[in-house]
Amino acid sequence: MISNEVPEHPCVSPVSNQVFERRLIEKYIAENGVDPINGQPLSEEQLIDIKVSHPIRPKAPSATSIPAILKSLQDEWDAVMLHSFTLRQQLQTTRQELSHALYQHDAACRVIARLTKEVTAAREALATLKPQAGLIAPQATPASQPAAVGAGGEAMEISEQVGMTPEIIQKLQDKATVLTTERKKRGKTVPEELVRAEDLGKYRQVASHAGLHSASIPGILSLDLCPTDTNKVLTGGADKNVVVFDRREEQIVATLKGHTKKVSSVIYHPAQSVVFSASPDSTIRVWSVTGGNCVQVIRAHEASVTGLSLHATGDYLLSSSEDQYWAFSDIQTGRVLTKVTDETAGCALTCAQFHPDGLIFGTGTADSQIKIWDLKERTNVANFPGHSGPVTSIAFSENGYYLATGAQDSSLKLWDLRKLKNFKTITLDNNYEVKSLVFDQSGTYLAVGGSDIRVYICKQWSEVLNFPDHSGLVTGVAFGEHAQFLASTGMDRSLKFYSL
Repeated sequence: MISNEVPEHPCVSPVSNQVFERRLIEKYIAENGVDPINGQPLSEEQLIDIKVSHPIRPKAPSATSIPAILKSLQDEWDAVMLHSFTLRQQLQTTRQELSHALYQHDAACRVIARLTKEVTAAREALATLKPQAGLIAPQATPASQPAAVGAGGEAMEISEQVGMTPEIIQKLQDKATVLTTERKKRGKTVPEELVRAEDLGKYRQVASHAGLHSASIPGILSLDLCPTDTNKVLTGGADKNVVVFDRREEQIVATLKGHTKKVSSVIYHPAQSVVFSASPDSTIRVWSVTGGNCVQVIRAHEASVTGLSLHATGDYLLSSSEDQYWAFSDIQTGRVLTKVTDETAGCALTCAQFHPDGLIFGTGTADSQIKIWDLKERTNVANFPGHSGPVTSIAFSENGYYLATGAQDSSLKLWDLRKLKNFKTITLDNNYEVKSLVFDQSGTYLAVGGSDIRVYICKQWSEVLNFPDHSGLVTGVAFGEHAQFLASTGMDRSLKFYSL
């Protein structure tokens, strides 16, 4: 009645007895509340549905003849073509926008590449200016000192510029000259007191101490003996503690707490009652053994510190890190004197070790390279490729010529620093993990710690000892004075001693 069309859902109004389309009458009632025909009040509940079979709508008069049908088909075809044309236009626009975006991306990449090149050039220029800056601006040292202690990037730049002063370089050179002279005097003579190979072969485990570190987070990760009194033992544990242990008294001298993550490297100072430790918490700590406290925190790195080595002067520390830098720091002030990375390699450093003379040092990388650096020039002077997998440990022999390296490829390689070549490779058992390498103080024996403990005689490179006593991985090995005993630590949290 309202739409003048055949209703789909017919219903009757009892007020006016007229038939309506339900949808339309409901809408009308909602708005007006009355019957549209006679104006009487009406509600939706009063409407009566009419049950009919589905009504068939009569065809529009235009669709009853063939010409009319053709006309409607023509109209539909025109509409489809128009739609297709619109879509093609939109596709063309989108294509143009995409090509424009790609051009912009390409231009941005070129700008980034140019800026990176400029930054590298600026860094190289800075590196060449640093020694001169050290000569020109020593008065800037006090001002930059507080800034250098923080790990901020720019502050570090300041400390670098005034870092390696000519006095420090001279001190390093003088020490190296003394050490080289002493080594030449000694020549090839082996100390009288050194244990002979046949006696070393009879060594057995004589003591094992498991109570140094926490049992809840088991594992001793690092070991060092005091070079001037090898009865003083230093360990770093997975429990974040550094422990000083007296081998003679068989008791703990100090437990040093402060790191927020496990302790991965430790060093005992040869002349002072001081020890050093490094950790994945990215700090290096200097501890007083007598005071039992932390006297200095060196923040040289922005990522996990992976290696630590004390310079022969006893005044400077070398450290390596996953942040790809090595750093040279003053232990008295806690200042970073210089911090260098190999721009071309862009790879995390896994270990670091000073050469006995202290003018060159080696670093191991995560991409299986061993890099030799000149400390005075702060340049990479040689590279030893050959391992596969990250380098886990490196050790220089006291004779100054040999370098031993181990990596995650179950092999040891020995390098001659005079000829810069690998002259011996010792292949270990399959899946053997090398964790620690150390020459004894005379350079006669080489100890390897990892899946077990092995000792080799240098020159012949034959195995004289093998200890499978640890139940976990061996993380550290060290020789007592004149190789009169051998010490080891492992993930089974025990410190073991071996001798006759």
